[in-house]
Amino acid sequence: MKDVLSFAETFVFLRVLCGLLLCFFSSALLHATADNAWSVQWQPRELVNGSPVLFRVKAPPGVTALQGTWEERTFDFRFGRVCQCWFAIAGVDLGSKPGNQKLELKGSTKDNAALTHDDEVVVHEMDYPVSTVTLPPAYVQPPPEVQARVEEEQALKKKLFSEILPDALWSGPFRSPVATGVSGGFGAVRVVNGVKGSPHQGTDYHARLGTTVRASNSGKVLLARNLYFEGNCVMIDHGQGLVTIYMHLSKIRIKEGQAVAKGQPIGLSGNSGRSTGPHLHFGVRWQGLYVDGKTLLMIVPPEQERNVPPLREAKPKTKSAAGAALVKGK
Repeated sequence: MKDVLSFAETFVFLRVLCGLLLCFFSSALLHATADNAWSVQWQPRELVNGSPVLFRVKAPPGVTALQGTWEERTFDFRFGRVCQCWFAIAGVDLGSKPGNQKLELKGSTKDNAALTHDDEVVVHEMDYPVSTVTLPPAYVQPPPEVQARVEEEQALKKKLFSEILPDALWSGPFRSPVATGVSGGFGAVRVVNGVKGSPHQGTDYHARLGTTVRASNSGKVLLARNLYFEGNCVMIDHGQGLVTIYMHLSKIRIKEGQAVAKGQPIGLSGNSGRSTGPHLHFGVRWQGLYVDGKTLLMIVPPEQERNVPPLREAKPKTKSAAGAALVKGK
């Protein structure tokens, strides 16, 4: 009887052991499948210092929310029903060195389970040109009588930029604010009155006095007023730290706090503030980083891909303008 019981106990033990092993290997297989289920792509095809970037992610089934960390900044993705993917706009610091940068992804499920994935993204070096400009001395070294105004406006901009709307307000591709050519590029190192200054933080467009300026995408008016350096200036908050900036206007046609639609007239071009002549300065800022607005206009969000012809693959061109094709992560 004792031998029979021993045999029964051994049988039960083996069944339990097999069950535990099965659970272990099933869990390991599920973990491997979850890792393999991640797919990361981005636009433009070649990221350089100063690039905006659209990340597109295929996450494992069951993910209900996705958060990313990039350039030491955290942002939320939104889900596209057409592509069945997650996407978000971010940016590369103008001062970033070439090399691999990490995109950290953290997904959550209905059961509050956390799924994580890291991807290495190559950032190339852009060799920005040098440009020379001559400005009135008062706009290089503000006189004492306007110093208080300059400091007050700097404090205001710092406060406004720190208030990030949690949801993305933009939709579809960003459009050019004016239907004219570019007169001055982003990132160019400025030599002002013979002294080397900071890089140009926007794109200048040819624009005769009174040219209609339109919102590049939908959002909320963050600022619409006259500033010392920017002149008549409009800033539109597109959510999640993405802001477009329109400077040197002759007239402003919207109000602070107002909701605006893509393509809506927001003002007329001019020559106000720190300007050498009638033109439009178009700036793009993402969570404190200024990025190339011209490149942003070439980015095609996933929801619009049905109307876009297939993009041809091209070899990266180091120190060249960035294209807009999707690039797969590792």
